[in-house]
Amino acid sequence: MLRACAEAGIAFLPWRPVAPATAGGSEIAAVATELGATPAQVALAWLLDRSPVILPIPGTGRIAHLEENVGAAGLRLTPAQRQRLDALG
Repeated sequence: MLRACAEAGIAFLPWRPVAPATAGGSEIAAVATELGATPAQVALAWLLDRSPVILPIPGTGRIAHLEENVGAAGLRLTPAQRQRLDALG
């Protein structure tokens, strides 16, 4: 799907982009601890790292939540962390 979107020059908007983080995945929590981030930030960072056509739009109800979401853009996953997260899906 992502390849087709990239070839067509269209964005892919994932549904519920932080859902994996809220499902309580221990691997996501472990990566979050390694990065000093929240699981939701790791889920967003992983999506942003997967493809330039992915445009996650997480819901935001509070300023603190918005700041948390924006903070995900600054996270850099290591290749090993990315591989661990890729294996979840």
